[in-house]
Amino acid sequence: MVMNKAVYLFTLLIITLFFVATASTQSEDPSLGETCDPRLQKALVTRLGSLHLQNATARKQLSVVVVDITDTSSPRMAYVNPNEMMYAASLPKIAILLGAFEKIASGEMDLNDETLEKLKLMIRYSSNAAATEILHRVGMDYLAELLQSPRYRLYDPEKNGGLWVGKDYAKAPAWKRDPLHNLSHGATALQVARFYYLLETGQLVSPELSKLMKSILADPAVEHKFVKGLKDIRPDSEIYRKSGTWGPYHSDSAIVEHHGRRYIAVALAKSSKGERWLQKLIVALDDMICPPEIHSRSATN
Repeated sequence: MVMNKAVYLFTLLIITLFFVATASTQSEDPSLGETCDPRLQKALVTRLGSLHLQNATARKQLSVVVVDITDTSSPRMAYVNPNEMMYAASLPKIAILLGAFEKIASGEMDLNDETLEKLKLMIRYSSNAAATEILHRVGMDYLAELLQSPRYRLYDPEKNGGLWVGKDYAKAPAWKRDPLHNLSHGATALQVARFYYLLETGQLVSPELSKLMKSILADPAVEHKFVKGLKDIRPDSEIYRKSGTWGPYHSDSAIVEHHGRRYIAVALAKSSKGERWLQKLIVALDDMICPPEIHSRSATN
């Protein structure tokens, strides 16, 4: 009887340690999980209410993801409609950037001055001609497989889609629209946020090439949406960003850094008011991560 009790206790200990180890492994998702930080989530809901955007989120006209990555090992996330797939216009050009650097890493594309300039035109100036040229050099089949690959899962059917480029940025017909929503250029806010988190943690292609990709996202030349919203009130912000606009569709995505804080912000909107929504939204998100008292302390130091 004593022996049976000892065996029972030992077995219970092993089972407990197993579940603890499993939970620890699940919480350390290197690609960013979907767990919300309660305080940050409450703050996001409150801010959306103060901006009178709760109806837009209820109608799924607005998707937002914000991730505090000041400590990249412990990201704090909040969101609304994170897996809502929307037409994202030029924002998915970040996927073409990833495809190009995978080709560069494999030696199938040269990173010469001309290629680097094309990549900067595609991202900073959102050049459709540069995006189309780079996309054809990468290959549409290759890019589609890369986005769906187990390594990245930036387009994941189990998460309602994600980043998708099924057409070049010219007048040619779509090559292959996304399997779930029939979009030529689509995104979900969560998968875009994952892209930036993988970039920031050196998990896109390689740590060295992730840094180079991030540098290409710097110095945005198109000053609207997030950039316009932060320009006057946070002029010291460093912004690594890609946006998109077409008709009523307005999207923006960025890593923002200032006052020792760093965060990812992604917003996708379907409304004629989307431009104004995103200008105001980025200020609210910035205040969540970098409260006004931080700016006051910095000004007095």
